Amino acid sequence: MAHRIEVEHGTTLFVEDIGSGQPVIFLHGWPVNHRMFEHQMATLPEKGFRFIGVDLRGYGQSDKPAYGYDYDRMADDLRVVIDTLEIKDAVLCGFSMGGAIAIRYMAKHGEKGISRLALLGAAAPVFTQRDDFEFGLPKENVDDLILGAYADRADMLKDFGGLFFGKEPSTHFNSWFHSLGMQAGPHATIESARTLRDADLRGDLQVISVPTAILHGRNDEICPFDLAEQMEAGIANATIIPFEESGHSLFHDEREKFNETIIQFISEPVKS
Repeated sequence: MAHRIEVEHGTTLFVEDIGSGQPVIFLHGWPVNHRMFEHQMATLPEKGFRFIGVDLRGYGQSDKPAYGYDYDRMADDLRVVIDTLEIKDAVLCGFSMGGAIAIRYMAKHGEKGISRLALLGAAAPVFTQRDDFEFGLPKENVDDLILGAYADRADMLKDFGGLFFGKEPSTHFNSWFHSLGMQAGPHATIESARTLRDADLRGDLQVISVPTAILHGRNDEICPFDLAEQMEAGIANATIIPFEESGHSLFHDEREKFNETIIQFISEPVKS
């Protein structure tokens, strides 16, 4: 089932909703869309879970307004989706930029509708280095992505893909994944990159109280593993699960382990 949900006047999001059982919400990374979770879309409904994939504003089949590409607005969009679909006791899974949005949602909306959080190669708590934060990428690297998006977005995405995958994907998979990035609005790609560069979620971490799994590739060149350690230190009920053979694309590099870990995390009883 597919939904088109109006999150503010004139802006609707596309939401893929497959299966029944406990809902598992997936937030994609920059600059693709919910179809990056192809393997989970196929597997989770077979295992008795409800897959909910959200195309963030500006991406995939969602509307692409001129504004609203900050984490506050995108977290508010998610709240409308959760309220509209009357979702309760969900697992919120955020990948890369989607992980940052998930963290902001949990802090801003009081964990409404969410009982567990999975951060998947998350671009958090701070994506870029600054005077009091030595981890992450240099801000200049993101500036280069923005300039590349203005000049030749298709070529920039090709180069970005060279850093993305820890294990070389097939030619067909690589072409398909590149096409997901080209489905985004160019302005959404640029404005979201500015948010990635500038946002600071360190204050949000301490608010999160639900069980949190941090899945992160040891060889991640986009969101270095140090970021996972910073998230674990800031979230009270968090555990890192390292993916020793993965780059940023842990969902592809170690697909079977990724699916098994997500399903185990969803299924294990909550400790009292």
